[in-house]
Amino acid sequence: MDKRLGIIGAGKVGTTLGRLALASGWDVLISASPTRPMQSLIVETMLPGARLVPEAEVVAGADIVVLAVPISKATTVDLPALSGKVVIDAMNHWYPVDGSHDEVEDAPSSSHWVQSLNPAMRLVKSLNHLGYHDMETDARPAGHAERRAVAAASDDVEARAAVAALLDDLGFDPVELPFAAARQLEGGGPVFGRWVDAAGLRSALSRSGARCT
Repeated sequence: MDKRLGIIGAGKVGTTLGRLALASGWDVLISASPTRPMQSLIVETMLPGARLVPEAEVVAGADIVVLAVPISKATTVDLPALSGKVVIDAMNHWYPVDGSHDEVEDAPSSSHWVQSLNPAMRLVKSLNHLGYHDMETDARPAGHAERRAVAAASDDVEARAAVAALLDDLGFDPVELPFAAARQLEGGGPVFGRWVDAAGLRSALSRSGARCT
C-alpha cells in the first residue's frame, strides 16, 4: 500500500483520525458535507496537511476509506463506488442523533446493515468503540506498556489485516475478530467506551461469547 487514508466525514472523529494518520506518515484525503459552512477553513485549521477533496477523489485515491459520518447519513455516501475497497465502518447508531432506524436495529449489527448496502465493499468494523477524544490521548508507540487495544472485525482476512496495520500505525494494538463479533463492539457491548489492552479486550469478548482470531 501507498499509505493513503481516505476519510468520508470531517467531523470530530474524521479530523481526529486524520491527525493521527498524518502523524504516523500516512497521506490523508478527506471529504466533507458541502452543506457545512466554512468547511475548508475548519479542515485547514483542525487537520493541517490533509487534502480536502470531493468524495469521489477520496474513494479513488485512498488505500483504505473510513466511513466517519452519522449512520443516518450512510446512504448519502456513494457506497457503490466503494466496491472492492477496504472500508472501515467507524459509525455507531445514536438514537438522539439518528432517530429510530428499524433496519439497523434489526440487523445482527449496524455494520451488517452497512455491508448489506453494498456487499462488494471489503468492510471492517473498527474505531467505533472508543471516543474521538480517546483516540489522541490513548495513542501510544508500539511496545508501550499502556497501549490501548482496538478491534477490527471482518471475515475478509486481508482487509482485516490491512486495517490492523493501520491501527498499529495510529498507536493502538489491533485485535482481529470475525464479523460475527461486530455487535459486541457497539454501545452496551463489553468493550464499548472502556480502556482495555489487547489481552483485556480478548478476555472481555471471550466472556461475552465472541470468538477472537
